[in-house]
Amino acid sequence: MRRRGFTLIELLVVIAIIAVLIALLLPAVQAAREAARRSQCVNNLKQMGLAVHNYLSTNAVFPLQTMYPASQADSWGWSYGWGLGLLPHLEQTAAYNAFNFSIGIFGNAGGNTYQMGNSTVMNMKLAVYLCPSDPTKLPPASPYGATNYVGNYGGPGQFSNLANGAFSGTIVPNAWYNNPNLGPFGVEGVTDGTSNTALFSERLLGLVGGPAIQLNSPDSKRAIFTVSGGSYGVNTGQAGALGLVQACNSLPSTTTSVRSNGNGYTWFAGYPWHIAVNAYLHTGPPNGNSCTWSGDQGGWLSFGGPLGCVPPSSNHSGGVNIGMADGSVKFAKNSVNLQTWWAIGTRKYGEVVSADAF
Repeated sequence: MRRRGFTLIELLVVIAIIAVLIALLLPAVQAAREAARRSQCVNNLKQMGLAVHNYLSTNAVFPLQTMYPASQADSWGWSYGWGLGLLPHLEQTAAYNAFNFSIGIFGNAGGNTYQMGNSTVMNMKLAVYLCPSDPTKLPPASPYGATNYVGNYGGPGQFSNLANGAFSGTIVPNAWYNNPNLGPFGVEGVTDGTSNTALFSERLLGLVGGPAIQLNSPDSKRAIFTVSGGSYGVNTGQAGALGLVQACNSLPSTTTSVRSNGNGYTWFAGYPWHIAVNAYLHTGPPNGNSCTWSGDQGGWLSFGGPLGCVPPSSNHSGGVNIGMADGSVKFAKNSVNLQTWWAIGTRKYGEVVSADAF
């Protein structure tokens, strides 16, 4: 009796069909997983937007990028950041109550000897502050907890209106940037409209240890580079802002970073002019290069200064998620028009922005 079975050709055809099906299926599975991660990222931003409005209801002002020069702040400039102030409104009241404010931001009570008195809270890795699409899980300032979500410091500082975003920098104007935009403000200060003003966006975390990164590296969006020369200071206007963006995005591919562990450095602390720690700028477009300008306070601001280019960044295809000041979340494309991008970065300069412009 003749035994039935597959011929070699039939077997190869079946294997080929299975291989094709797998090749078609895997991208679909990966896309579905990324869609789920992006959805979680949007949900995090919505929670944070709601937390800000609860904070507003309690304190009548928006949170600040940093509370410096609050009492018990670090004498070097570090102080409590917005991430710490939002804890009670993110179902983290226990963590907030466990933080000992009497010993200072790093447990040094205004001195410069770190005592780590708040290490239990400071080392917490909070899911609401981490984007699941970022594969880097090591906090850049290990063991301190990090944040993928950063506050909008404002549009280009070249327009002579520094700190014009939803997170206005220090608690009072100061000798460094004695600007009327610094200091607390409430909803009445967002005259452009809360639906037209960015509140939060994303940044890929920096790298623990701060290794030197070249601009042609896959990790370049995690690093900050330096633009030297040029005239990009306050009052240089649109020409200065455009010049800085163009200089930053046209650096040679072999340019080495000035810092690679600044992005999302901590969720609990902030520094008045270290933008990348917990904030971002609406100067360059989403996912563009990050640069500090050598003329900004003598060029020592390696975390990216207010006159630099510190845009949001993400692993989402084509752009970044943005939480608006009204609590909604929108998606800004990498190709967004710069005029529109600048407009949603400011809170009170009367720019007209169409809902479908970005």
